[in-house]
Amino acid sequence: MSSNPTLKCGVAGVGYLGQHHARIYNELSQCELVGVHDINPERAQQIADLQGCRVFSSLQELAEECDVASIVVPTDHHRDVAVPLLNAGCHLLIEKPICNGLVEAGQILDAANRGGCIVQVGHIEHYNPVMTFLEKRVTAPRYITSERLAPFNPRGTEVGVVLDLMIHDIGIILQLVRSPIVDVRSIGVSVLSSREDIANARIEFESGCVANLNVSRVSEKKVREIRVFQSDNYLSLDFMNQAGHILLRDGTSLNREDVPIEKGEPLKLELSHFANCVLNREAPKVGGAFGMRALETAIQITEQIRDVDSKIG
Repeated sequence: MSSNPTLKCGVAGVGYLGQHHARIYNELSQCELVGVHDINPERAQQIADLQGCRVFSSLQELAEECDVASIVVPTDHHRDVAVPLLNAGCHLLIEKPICNGLVEAGQILDAANRGGCIVQVGHIEHYNPVMTFLEKRVTAPRYITSERLAPFNPRGTEVGVVLDLMIHDIGIILQLVRSPIVDVRSIGVSVLSSREDIANARIEFESGCVANLNVSRVSEKKVREIRVFQSDNYLSLDFMNQAGHILLRDGTSLNREDVPIEKGEPLKLELSHFANCVLNREAPKVGGAFGMRALETAIQITEQIRDVDSKIG
């Protein structure tokens, strides 16, 4: 890595989300956006002009010039982009999910271990101020419901809605419950794509906690909400609007309190955390191993949905 305390940063893939990675690297004081790479050279040049950086003609060129990079390409290309960069010694933030298969994810982690590189997985909700509040107040969850709805967008349909959207809530719930999974029950329906667009999963944990996850990418509205029930309180939080309330048991009544959340841009908080982890050689909050665990659960749910579909078909 450069002796300069400012990290030299690059972005591989500057589509809808990647352009924001480039913008934020330009805004962070500990980072210098050196350049971007995209399979569409015109798009790469457009973002480079906007952010005042260069266009890398290849991943090799990006790796040679950068200390760190964000991988913001379609999920099924994560492994092919990540491994060469890791082999070149580049620390990576890989957008969620870490990959579309466990074998490919393992290859990414092996490359990171060989090169002594940090891999952070972009489970962005972990850096949402709402999650910070939940991690402080959730101590013994008994029942959790999550709902994540979005209008249809062809972007991301290289995977089903479980790997596209539900994996956010899988990661959140794994972090809050912190107990081994003992049972999973899932169902899904294809509506506008060749994969499931609506899905439900019921996850039971060794602790006795049960989580019920609902997702849809063919909704008329956007929703990102979670409800957590504990023996003495009930929390209802909105990740999108960074707001919510808690109901506290007081004898035979419940007292409602609005949640004081200091709002912030989750992606900026996430990238700042990544940069600080690299500079200080610290393990990220959402590292490769956690990303792989979330992926394993998501794949189990996806396979259950496919098994049910094959029986029905």
